[in-house]
Amino acid sequence: MAAKKSRLGFVIAGLLLGILVSSMDNTIVATAMGTIVSELGGLDKFVWVTSAYMVTEIAGMPIFGKLSDMYGRKRFFLFGLIVFLIGSTLCGTAQSIVQLSIYRAIQGIGSGALIPIAFTIMFDVVPADQRGKIGGLFGAVFGLSSIFGPLLGAYLTDYISWHWIFYVNVPLGLIALALVACFYRETIRHAKQKIDWLGVMTLVPAIVCLMFALELGGHQFSWDSDVIIGLLAAFAILFLVFLAVESRAEEPIVSYQMFRKRLFAISNLVAFFSGASFIAATVYLPIFVQGVMGGTAAHSGMVLLPMMLSSVVSSQLGAVLSSKLGYRRVMVAFSLIFLSGILLLGTLSSGTSRAVVTLYMVVTGLGVGASFSVLGMAAIHHFDATQRGSANSTLSFLRTLGMTLGITVFGVIQRNLFGGRLEDALAGSGQSPVNAEMLSDPHILLSPATCASIPTPVLEQVTAALSDSIAHTFLWALIPAGLAFVFALLMGSERLEAAGRTRAAGDPSAGPLTAKDI
Repeated sequence: MAAKKSRLGFVIAGLLLGILVSSMDNTIVATAMGTIVSELGGLDKFVWVTSAYMVTEIAGMPIFGKLSDMYGRKRFFLFGLIVFLIGSTLCGTAQSIVQLSIYRAIQGIGSGALIPIAFTIMFDVVPADQRGKIGGLFGAVFGLSSIFGPLLGAYLTDYISWHWIFYVNVPLGLIALALVACFYRETIRHAKQKIDWLGVMTLVPAIVCLMFALELGGHQFSWDSDVIIGLLAAFAILFLVFLAVESRAEEPIVSYQMFRKRLFAISNLVAFFSGASFIAATVYLPIFVQGVMGGTAAHSGMVLLPMMLSSVVSSQLGAVLSSKLGYRRVMVAFSLIFLSGILLLGTLSSGTSRAVVTLYMVVTGLGVGASFSVLGMAAIHHFDATQRGSANSTLSFLRTLGMTLGITVFGVIQRNLFGGRLEDALAGSGQSPVNAEMLSDPHILLSPATCASIPTPVLEQVTAALSDSIAHTFLWALIPAGLAFVFALLMGSERLEAAGRTRAAGDPSAGPLTAKDI
C-alpha cells in the first residue's frame, strides 16, 4: 500500500511539473521581450512570439482532450511533453524573431496536450475526498507559474541569457517525462469516438483571422481597410460555419450537450472572462514597474512575487472551501476580490509608491487564484471518466482563448492610448517626427541604456504617457472582470463531493480511482 501511495505521489509530481513548464511559457517571455527584440530585431512582429504559442496551444487542446478520452491519457500527455521540449530547445537556438515565433508555435502544440490532460489524469486517479486538497495544489501551480514565468524570465535574462528562458524547460520536462512514463499505469477503458476534424478546420482559422485583424487594425492597416474588413469577414463566416458544423457533428470538439449542464457552461464563461482580464495584469504590470518606476527586468519580476504568493493561497483556500460552501459562493467572493484588484490597478500613476503597487497586486492575486482550482473541479462535476478529457480541455480551451484575445485586444488598446498621449505630450517639445516614432513603443523604456539617452524632460513626458496608458488599459480590463463576477453569481448550488462513489464492477466511469488503481 505504501508503494502504491508513493507511486501516486510520483505521478502527481510529474503532472505538476508538466503544468508548471507549460503554463509558465505563456508569460515567461514578457519581461525578456525587450532584450529579445533588441538582439533579434523585428519590433513590429514581437507580439507573435506570445500569440503563436497561444494560438497553437488553443488548437491542440480540444483535439488532445478528445483523443485522451478515446485512446488514453498517458500516451498523449507524453507526446505533448516531447513536442514541447523539442520546441523549447529550438526556441533557444532562434536567430530571428520569425524563427522564434515558428518555434514557439511548435511549443504551443505540445502545450495543448499538457495542461488539460494533466488535470484530467488528476481527477482520474485522486479520490473525491482528496480532490479539494490536490485540486488546490494543481490550481496553485497553474497560478504560480503564470506569475513565476515573468519572474524567472527576468532573472535569466538579466544574469544569464534570454535563451535560457526556453532551455530551462528541458531538465524540468525530462523529469516530468520520466515520472509519468515510469509510475503512471493507466487502467481506465476509454470510449471510442470520432474526431470532429471539420470543426477543427473552421475554428482554428477563425481564431487566427480574428487575432490578425485585432493586431494589425489601427497599426499597420486602418480599421476600414480592405485587409482588416476581409479578416473580420473571414472570422465571422468561419465561426458561423463552425457553429453549424458543431450542431451536426456526431462528436463535436465543443459539445453543446455539455453546455446544457449549467455549472459546466457558467464555469467556462467565468474562466474565459477572468483569463482575459488577468492576462492584462500579468503582461502590463512588469512593463509598468520597469518602464514607469525605473526598475530592472529582475526588479519587475520581484514585484510580482506578492501576486504570485497570494494567488497560491487563494487557490488552496478556494478548493478546500468548495466542499463546504459550494462552487458558487466561493467564486462569487473571490471574483469580487479580483474585480476590486483590477479596479485598484486602474488607479496607478507615475507617482504611485512601490508599497501601494504591491498591495494592489496582492488583492488581484487573491481574487484570481481560486479560479485556477475551483473552476476545474466545477467543470467536470457532472461528467464521468469517458468525458472528463473533453470537459477539461474545453475549460482550458476557453480560458486560454480568453487570455489570447485579452493579449491582443488590450495590446491594441494600450498601444493606441500610449501613442495618442505621447503625441500630445511631445506636441510642444520640439522633437522631430523620427524621434517621436522611435519613442512610440513602450518596450523601448525597458532598457536603462535607452532611457539614459533620452533628454530628461522628454523622458518624463513619455513615462507619464506610458503610466496613463497602462492604468486606462486596466480600467478596460474591468469589463471582462465584471462579466466574470456576474456569471459567477449564476453558478448552481453544487459543491465538491466529500467522499467518492462506489465503483460498479467493470465500470471505471462510475467513480474516481484510488491509489490502488494506478
